[in-house]
Amino acid sequence: MKKFLSLFLVFSLVMLSANLYAKERRGAKLIITKTDGQQIRGELITVKPNSLLLLSITGRDVSVDVADIKVIRIVKKSKFWTGAVIGLCVGIPLGYYVGDSLYPPEPGFLGGLANSIAKRWGPIIGGLVLALIGGAIGYRGESETIQIEGMTDFKIHKTLEYLRKKARIRNYK
Repeated sequence: MKKFLSLFLVFSLVMLSANLYAKERRGAKLIITKTDGQQIRGELITVKPNSLLLLSITGRDVSVDVADIKVIRIVKKSKFWTGAVIGLCVGIPLGYYVGDSLYPPEPGFLGGLANSIAKRWGPIIGGLVLALIGGAIGYRGESETIQIEGMTDFKIHKTLEYLRKKARIRNYK
């Protein structure tokens, strides 16, 4: 029995460690507008000294010279649904508490009816309102725009350093 348990533990550790290394680092999603108006969309692979290397949505590698870039837009993944779920989870108990405290149980038909409606609709209204607020907060900051055209060489260098941190391959030589 001990041999089986030891073998199971060794096998589990080997399989779990293989899964940990399986996830590959992804680069930032960029939309580059060139000075001639052409747009290039893709994942940032690496930042070279005078160009950016992207994996385009068609699957090809595209090198874009920094001198030809007008605007770089970094597309961030929306967290609308995460914010909405958190808002819903906070809003339901909060709506129940507010509905219960605003309309405490009172004797009589109307007092009981008001308390019943507040307890039933308070969580629904509170959950929906805070879900919308949470979704709006999660959606905020959808993308970041960097105006390259007209920058000084020093600022372009700093921008390339900033982009290098968002690339799939950071230390390109």
